[in-house]
Amino acid sequence: MSNDEPAFAQPARREFLRKSLTLIPVATLASTGMGSVVLAETAKPADPSPAAAPEQGRARAYQPTFFTAEEWAFISAAVAVLIPSDALGPGAAEAGVPEFIDRQLNTRYGSGGLWYMQGPFRPDAPAELGYQLKLSPQEIYRLGIQETDAWCQAQWGKPFAELGPAQQQQALEALDSGQAALASVPAVTFFAMLWLNTREGFFSDPLHGGNQGLAGWKLIGFPGARADFMDWVERDERYPFPPVSISGERG
Repeated sequence: MSNDEPAFAQPARREFLRKSLTLIPVATLASTGMGSVVLAETAKPADPSPAAAPEQGRARAYQPTFFTAEEWAFISAAVAVLIPSDALGPGAAEAGVPEFIDRQLNTRYGSGGLWYMQGPFRPDAPAELGYQLKLSPQEIYRLGIQETDAWCQAQWGKPFAELGPAQQQQALEALDSGQAALASVPAVTFFAMLWLNTREGFFSDPLHGGNQGLAGWKLIGFPGARADFMDWVERDERYPFPPVSISGERG
């Protein structure tokens, strides 16, 4: 593995993301082992790539309303490692996933208003019994980012956003495996929520802030909010029309 480029950034991203589209219910957050899965998948041969990388683009300007400047730097850096930009197209940062996460944390989801949040809390209970922490998603992100930055400071003398690509990858792997000991929130829970929300933002309809330019849909050939494409479902052919968002934006 290169010291300069994280394994997340290897060009098997298209195949890995196709396999990871099923979103984990938030109520079953636990250690997902997704870091090791990403590394395993990205070690495989990539799909044929275009002769030249397409123009990557940039996410639109956005002022976060939940995240502080330091938290925003962490989120922007972390999602760029999880779904990087490459020859296949824009990554999570360019597709506006940080905006998606920030906006979602200002909803009832972020405050825990959609969950049962009363005790007793049994963090060691089986995942099928549902979410077992007293922390809302807002609190998980706030504490998780703060304590991950502190862990990175202890390891390398810098917060996560200021680390090099290889160290950022190591930090995310440590969260995913639970090797990074966070004081207030389980590291695996924080990583699982970050990875879940990153995928949600990358493949959501653009009206929610992520998937800008329909980058995620174009990556996997998803037609989006077209009225009818069922006659193509069983064909072993690439869908010939561009994706369309709920707002009418076309990819």
